[in-house]
Amino acid sequence: MENKMTFEEEQARKGRTYKMLLWFGMISICMIFAGLTSAYVVSKSRPDWLKDFVLPSAFVISTVAMLVSSFTFYLALQATKKDNRGSASMFLLITLALGIAFIVLQFKGFGQVIDNGYFFTGSESNVTTSFLYIAVLVHIAHLLGGIISLLVVIYNHYKQKYNSAQTLGIELSAMYWHFMDFIWVYLFLFFYFFK
Repeated sequence: MENKMTFEEEQARKGRTYKMLLWFGMISICMIFAGLTSAYVVSKSRPDWLKDFVLPSAFVISTVAMLVSSFTFYLALQATKKDNRGSASMFLLITLALGIAFIVLQFKGFGQVIDNGYFFTGSESNVTTSFLYIAVLVHIAHLLGGIISLLVVIYNHYKQKYNSAQTLGIELSAMYWHFMDFIWVYLFLFFYFFK
């Protein structure tokens, strides 16, 4: 006797599969940043290590932007679950704007580091700022994936593919966005306190 799944059961199974794949991807990203921060710790014993290096103020502001964007993405998901399309649209667009602002502020932070006389590459660079540069660029590269995902969510939202019964795409994108937020907060605190 054949046991057929209902549409809802099939969608739930599909959702679990996608979420598991996303978790595997996020774990592999964690390994990348664990490797970078481990190398940073090991390199601390080098003679050219900057013990008085201070993170640029733009990084503090970008951290706030990232935290707020995570909250607005959460609000967008909640609005979608309540079929409140207007609020969902507003919160998705705010999240996108904050994500772009985060990236702009990161590059502004690089400018502040250079203005303070520290360089990331070349003969005038040092290991401290080079690690900061690499870690931030790797994070930005992964965040760009989140922005692309968010753009797909916004497009699908305007095509009315999400509602209280169908939130899988927005849930997956929000999970990844919150993860990128967590990674940045980890990196920021690591660079701030581990000198």
